[in-house]
Amino acid sequence: MTAIEQNSAMVIKTLSEAKEVLRMKEMRQGLYDVGAVVMADVLVNLHGEAHRNRRRLENRLFRRETLQHYERDLFPGVIKETLEPHIARGSAELVSFSHQMMMNLAALNAGVDRQDRTAEETHRLYGYMMKFIEAATMAHSTGDRDQLNREVAEALHRFDEEFLQPSIARRTALIERNERGEIEDSEVPSDVLTILLRNEDHLQISDDTILREIAFFLLAGAHTSATSFTRTIHHIFEWIGQHPEDRELVRSDRTFVQRCVLETVRLNPSSPITVRRALEDVTLQSGEVVHAGDTVVIDLMAVNRDVNLYGEDAQIFDPRRDLAEGVTPYGLSFGHGMHACIGQELATGRETADADGQHEYGLIATAVQAMFDAGVEPDPERSPVIDAHTARPYWSDYPVIFNRSRASTRT
Repeated sequence: MTAIEQNSAMVIKTLSEAKEVLRMKEMRQGLYDVGAVVMADVLVNLHGEAHRNRRRLENRLFRRETLQHYERDLFPGVIKETLEPHIARGSAELVSFSHQMMMNLAALNAGVDRQDRTAEETHRLYGYMMKFIEAATMAHSTGDRDQLNREVAEALHRFDEEFLQPSIARRTALIERNERGEIEDSEVPSDVLTILLRNEDHLQISDDTILREIAFFLLAGAHTSATSFTRTIHHIFEWIGQHPEDRELVRSDRTFVQRCVLETVRLNPSSPITVRRALEDVTLQSGEVVHAGDTVVIDLMAVNRDVNLYGEDAQIFDPRRDLAEGVTPYGLSFGHGMHACIGQELATGRETADADGQHEYGLIATAVQAMFDAGVEPDPERSPVIDAHTARPYWSDYPVIFNRSRASTRT
């Protein structure tokens, strides 16, 4: 049990009560207070009108046509660029590989330019991002938080100088040229940073807040997808070991891979808990009173593994699981209410095709299938290692190899 859970007035473990709390405007986000060096005033930590105004603007980046552009046009190239050196070497370490791959896409979405596009530059950006992730997950850290805060603040400062300020300068010049009618709208980047710069006065947003918001979108876009990517591959390894008849499905049926991703996300939410703090006294439908200042913890692991929703084997990975109507295959992992994950469909797609038959499978499924196309297998000589530096269930090292005899001939 974490310190947050120990100090909480209430821990919720049922879906109906969880949704009730997450919809309440009297309850504000409470999970990221200790990581404020990065998380203060970012979208996920805002409340009320400030949250509505910023979310309304940033939602523009997650429209259907934008999601299609990422999945069909941008992401295949990112996968190929990141994956090819590992295929050539014959091996990879999934934790670092997945974060680098997802970081490359998250940088596009956030508005972080990589001017040199060298391995050294990518390595530096990766180092900054991993520090930002430590801030976002600080509530579960087992280390010295004061020291970690100092390290994160220094990383944030260096990231600002090396990456953010040049990105701001380029976008500001393009915005000014666009406003003078010298270039078309299509020549101005479509990303979070550009939206914030165009609406800086309207949002009354400071330079420091822009810095944290971009760092947040970089870490959030990369980290949650990267961890789900590694966990999905782990679960598929185990599944096809038990169900060898499904081995070829992983390469031939992306709908099946998407179900594997959603089942993984259900079993392993990005955070095992979500937290709300009461801004005033509220009475729940159960009759229980939550007093102003009290903390309510929603146990996502319990909600997502409720046998009444997911069956007696709810603890087990099963991409063929039958679900009752209205039960989401991913549980409550993407949240609910005002703070439902803004990038859910970008990461995991849509569960059904649209009216014209188009289906978005999500970036994670696309990347996972590319790994199996390349013949990915567990490393027979090195076992995966669980991360001992956090209470969250993360891998710290997950070695794999690429078996050319299992590689797909698909182009």
